[in-house]
Order: sequence, then C-alpha cells, then structure tokens
Amino acid sequence: MKHSTTPQTRRGHRGGPARRIGRTLALVLPVVLVLSGTLAVTRVNWTGSPSGSVLAASDVSAAGLPAEKAARAPQDVLRDRLMTELREENPGVVLTHLQQAVNGHPRLARHCSSIARALGRAAVRIYGAPRAQSYARPVCDTAFASGVLAARG
Repeated sequence: MKHSTTPQTRRGHRGGPARRIGRTLALVLPVVLVLSGTLAVTRVNWTGSPSGSVLAASDVSAAGLPAEKAARAPQDVLRDRLMTELREENPGVVLTHLQQAVNGHPRLARHCSSIARALGRAAVRIYGAPRAQSYARPVCDTAFASGVLAARG
C-alpha cells in the first residue's frame, strides 16, 4: 500500500464558495450599514421648513438662511418643527416622528425627554387633557405623559 505525504482532510462545506461569501459579507456588511446610517443622519431636514428639498446637515449655512437660524441647536429646530406639526397632526404621529429623529440622530437622545414633555404640555393646550393623555406611550421614558400630567395640574 502506498502512503501519501499530503494529509487528506475532509473539506466538505468548510472551504467552499458559501463560506467565502459569508466571510465577505461579515466584513463588508457592517461597513455598509455604518456608512448608510451616517449618510441618512446627514440628510435629515434640520431647517424646520416642510419643503421637499432636504439639506445636508453641513449645508445649513450655505442655504442663505439668517445667521441666527443657522446657529440654532438641532434639538431646538426639532422641537419647533414637532410643535408646528402638533397643530396639524395628532400627538401619536408627532411622537413617532420624535422617535424616528432620535433613532436617526442619537445625539438628540439626551434632549428627547424635554422635547416629549414640551409636546405633552402643548397637546393638553390643543386637545385637552383626556384626549392628550390617550396618545401617551413610552417614547423617551414616558416623558410625554409626564408633560400631560404637569399641564393638567
């Protein structure tokens, strides 16, 4: 019997094309997700205007806006936009947009509670306490509901 000097191993599925594709996806997919998330955050309309055109976050000063509007903090712009939207939409829709903004721009998370409380107080003025309370849900740790309660008493 003749013996080979090369070890024979059972390769099966271990080194096939599926494994190479899996490794490639494992390396490339996180990079793609991070880049697409970063691009999405820079495309948020922070100007507060409901126009169809969206400015990149870095383009605010180049848009011809007054200096005081361009210098406003993103959380102030978001709060004003949501307050305006609250007059046109029900609080449930506005809370969804608040959550989407915080998810899309995580630096806003520390301002989420104060914005939600302000929305709760404004909802009481617009809709009355019982109806405003009916829209409360756990956005920003139930801060909307605490804003409603604060406006009631």
